[in-house]
Amino acid sequence: MKWKKLSVDETLKTLNSSINGLSSSEAQKRLLEHGKNELIEEKKAGPIQIFFGQFKDILILILLIAAVAAYFVGDSLDAIVILIVVIINAVVGFIQEYRAEKAMEKLKGLISTEAVVLRDGQEQKVPAGELTLGDIVLLEEGDNVPADLRIIESYDLLVDESAMTGESLSVEKHPNTLSVDEHGTENMAFMETDVASGRGRGVVVEIGMDTEIGKIAEMIQGEEEQTPLQQKIAGLGKTLGLLAVLVCSVVFVLEYFQGTPLVETFMTAVSLAVAAVPEGLPAILTLTLALGMQRMAKSNAIVRKLLAVETLGSCNVICTDKTGTLTLNQMTVRDARVSDSEMVYTISALCNNATQSEGKLLGDPTDASLLLYADENGYNRKELEEKYPRLLEIPLDSTRKRMTTVNQIGEDRYILIKGAPEVLLQKCSQIDGEDGVCSIKPEDTENAMKDLQMMTGNALRVLGFAYRKLGPEEDLDDKEALEKDLIFVGLVGMMDPPREEAKLAIAQAKKAGIKVVMITGDHKDTAVAIAREIGIAEGEKIIALTGTDLDQLSDHEFENMVDEVSVYARVFPEQKVRIVETLKKKGNVASMTGDGVNDAPALKKAAIGVAMGSGTDVAKESADMLLQDDNFATIVKAVGEGRTIFDNIRRFVRFQLSTNIGAILTITSASVMGLPIPFNPIQVLWINIIMDGPPAQSLGVEPPEKGVMERPPLKEEIIPRKNLIRIVVAGVVMTVGTLALYYYLLSGGVDLTKAMTMAFTVFVMYQIFNVFNCRSDGGFSNKFLFIAVGASFLLQLGVIYLPFLQGVFRTTSLGAFDWVLVLLIACTIFISDWLVGRFLK
Repeated sequence: MKWKKLSVDETLKTLNSSINGLSSSEAQKRLLEHGKNELIEEKKAGPIQIFFGQFKDILILILLIAAVAAYFVGDSLDAIVILIVVIINAVVGFIQEYRAEKAMEKLKGLISTEAVVLRDGQEQKVPAGELTLGDIVLLEEGDNVPADLRIIESYDLLVDESAMTGESLSVEKHPNTLSVDEHGTENMAFMETDVASGRGRGVVVEIGMDTEIGKIAEMIQGEEEQTPLQQKIAGLGKTLGLLAVLVCSVVFVLEYFQGTPLVETFMTAVSLAVAAVPEGLPAILTLTLALGMQRMAKSNAIVRKLLAVETLGSCNVICTDKTGTLTLNQMTVRDARVSDSEMVYTISALCNNATQSEGKLLGDPTDASLLLYADENGYNRKELEEKYPRLLEIPLDSTRKRMTTVNQIGEDRYILIKGAPEVLLQKCSQIDGEDGVCSIKPEDTENAMKDLQMMTGNALRVLGFAYRKLGPEEDLDDKEALEKDLIFVGLVGMMDPPREEAKLAIAQAKKAGIKVVMITGDHKDTAVAIAREIGIAEGEKIIALTGTDLDQLSDHEFENMVDEVSVYARVFPEQKVRIVETLKKKGNVASMTGDGVNDAPALKKAAIGVAMGSGTDVAKESADMLLQDDNFATIVKAVGEGRTIFDNIRRFVRFQLSTNIGAILTITSASVMGLPIPFNPIQVLWINIIMDGPPAQSLGVEPPEKGVMERPPLKEEIIPRKNLIRIVVAGVVMTVGTLALYYYLLSGGVDLTKAMTMAFTVFVMYQIFNVFNCRSDGGFSNKFLFIAVGASFLLQLGVIYLPFLQGVFRTTSLGAFDWVLVLLIACTIFISDWLVGRFLK
């Protein structure tokens, strides 16, 4: 039902109510029929169910199998480490999912608890949950609106809808304004908004989940989709799982038919399975994301969900709010067309109710901007009022469209006025021009209106200024008579100015291949002017849509043009969700910023939701990331961090898979060639520890690549074609080098223990050297990499030379010549990677 399009009488008739409200019996009857006025939360999985749900992931299941296998092989330590990794991963996932459900609880906590209604013709206080359709609700300043109301009476009623719309200016409500515009809300007050001033009455037209906030509640309870990284890791896990099963089966069969004892065959297959699965991947992933979170926190970006850090790196569209994010959220004088600047400063300071306290401006944003304008030019309100006291004030209202004060200036009384220029000019008989004060001519009015048109065309909010000296006989009680024969002194234009850093950040985002889209509840002209000024849109043609325009487009039409739209103005919550979903359909990874309750559904639906630190709790709980400084530039910084993190994830995946392929090919090839397996199960597990341990983890903290924010967003898989070639070549080089040395030693009569020690050592050195192939080109600032490599090398020396470890690993000491041979062969990994790099350029 479009209540906003019905008159008061039609609304009351439709609801079978009256201006005196319902009877108590009728209200009770309707309460039973329509239910309580409360938000209903969908039945969700409990904490235990959520926790065990974390173990459904294919990679986690493979890790659990690997842990069991390692235990049966006799490597309890590796089994325990794997289990710890799995449990940590499950706990992190549980915390994130459990916290995500808190958004609905925050939303429910916003709802008011009591309401004043008319029942049986009397004012009564009732629980807000017991409101029903047709109830007449009384509203006073400071009240929270308890349901969706059609306004039936108003007395200077202003409602703060910032929690719903994100816009800071209060909205004036009138009962007799019929909305022909789909999104006009002048005659409606919505649940969870606040009465800023005035009073009024409204009839309840929607309750509970049928209210606007109820629709939002329904939208934020949907299932969250997987992030791009989650999808890629899940795909990688399935691939590796199938590969591990296949290879282990082949090796088991080959070994069995070659007469190898069954127990030893089983142990080899199981140890190979453990090596084939990068069980350190979740741990390194968590570590890399957590370190990224710490770095981002220093830049005022607080990440609530780990995987959101990486998602930013693949983001190619940022949908951002205007007020406070791209702008300073502080009205500022941007243009002045005045003939007597001193008088304009005086009027700005004295005809003003804003105040300044401890550097903060308090009061109406327009008044605050004029107060600052006057103060910056040496006209301090407090000092002036002590000198020129106020005798009278006629406040601003929507009918008069002007504010008037009378001040004692010296021996005389002056009337000072600011207001809508077109209204003020009608009350002016004189103008302060080049030749001083003279009668206003038609061309003077025409010139002032041209200036007004030019300033409003630049999306400025324009006020006119006028004054006159009162005669000694004029009576201050005759307020209407005071505002006549005024002297016009000019126009002042204000705007919420864009942040300087936002301009630079948008330019950087464009260089990085990211499209920035403004989505605001503000007026279309204002939004377009700001978009042009800060570089979101360039040139004469800017494609901008209002909420009404959006409603007139079919899904197909909107999908065809969504990539071209730069500005959306006057949009509602469900339209923000539609924008995000359409961008997603076109293959975009979209980030959405917001601060109001109305932004929560879009924040949840976006690939990454970014809430303002000054926003509502509902928005924060629905978001993946919070901006403590409400600054767009912080998002762009976070995108750079996200790209670095994704690059680092790719690095350790590349490193680990090179080892995986090398180990699989080496063991499988040895079986096919009829050679003894070059690594025993304990050695395979040691290789696995090297692969998952400090060297791999050090790749997670590599510095950014050069030009990380000068390339387009990556849409490739976690293993792109170039990396896949490098991984396969590295695995093949490791296999050929290890088996060539192993075969040479066995053919030369070297005993099996020494041949296996040499093969084992050269394979470990391949891993240590290959770490340097996988590092970034961002310099040598990663000290952790060198420490990790040094520690791994010392541990390998211990495995070879310490008697106790020789017994465990079945190794023997190596001589100087043996080491020369090992290091020369292991160095081939550098040569092969350099050649592949040259080939792929």
